[in-house]
Amino acid sequence: ACICEKNKRVTNCRLDGSVCRCESVGSSVSVNCDTLTSKCLLMKAEMTGSKSGRREKPKDAFEDTDGLYDPECENTGVFKAKQCNGTTCWCVNTAGVRRTDKHDSDLKCNQLVRTMWIIIEMKHAERNAPLNAETLKKFFKETITNRYMLDGRYITSVLYEEPYITIDLKQNSSEKSAGDVDIADVAYYFEKDVKGDSIFHNNRLNVSIDNEMLHFEKTVVYYVDEIAPEFSMKSLTPGLVAVIVVVIVAIVAGIVVLVSSKK
Repeated sequence: ACICEKNKRVTNCRLDGSVCRCESVGSSVSVNCDTLTSKCLLMKAEMTGSKSGRREKPKDAFEDTDGLYDPECENTGVFKAKQCNGTTCWCVNTAGVRRTDKHDSDLKCNQLVRTMWIIIEMKHAERNAPLNAETLKKFFKETITNRYMLDGRYITSVLYEEPYITIDLKQNSSEKSAGDVDIADVAYYFEKDVKGDSIFHNNRLNVSIDNEMLHFEKTVVYYVDEIAPEFSMKSLTPGLVAVIVVVIVAIVAGIVVLVSSKK
């Protein structure tokens, strides 16, 4: 047996040569513990955990099935382009985020559209010591390359405009090579870390800069796809979930898709 350091939502771990391989909870797909597990398998494992009653979920966690839902994954771990909840179906991008209106099960999703640009926007709480922009950039670039194994060339910007920190991850389909971790998986691991619900085995992310912890009040993740999303404006009724508002703003601004605003 071995311990899957990069994913605690696994079972039946065994050493395969020098590599620890385990089965992802809920799908039995084999994962390599030396690298990040795909977001689709992680979401499936999380949903399985919530069904078996191991962990109490907040009551609003499944609102509008955007954000967390029980996904269909390919054997490679990537999202199937078409996702359904009962008789309602929609198309998703490589980050598993809905990019069409919801339809009945006749919906066709011809391809899994690539999310090529992810914008992570965080607002930090007040601090005693002001943050040094260069120290901050260095911290996030090193954390993303070391902790999440993302090649530094995909981190295109770390911008600090107090109290907002904006991180840009860009990786289009022609650039990504087989061994590279996907920016959608990196963003999901990071989002979980920031929320204090780390996927890593006994390895919480401590954001301490200049000997003072950095606390986040809000994190919003925007997803920009290689092909613009297909939402009809009439379906965006008020009161849907707050994140839909971000979609509208994003479309007007020419930035395409969004989602997942977590306190």
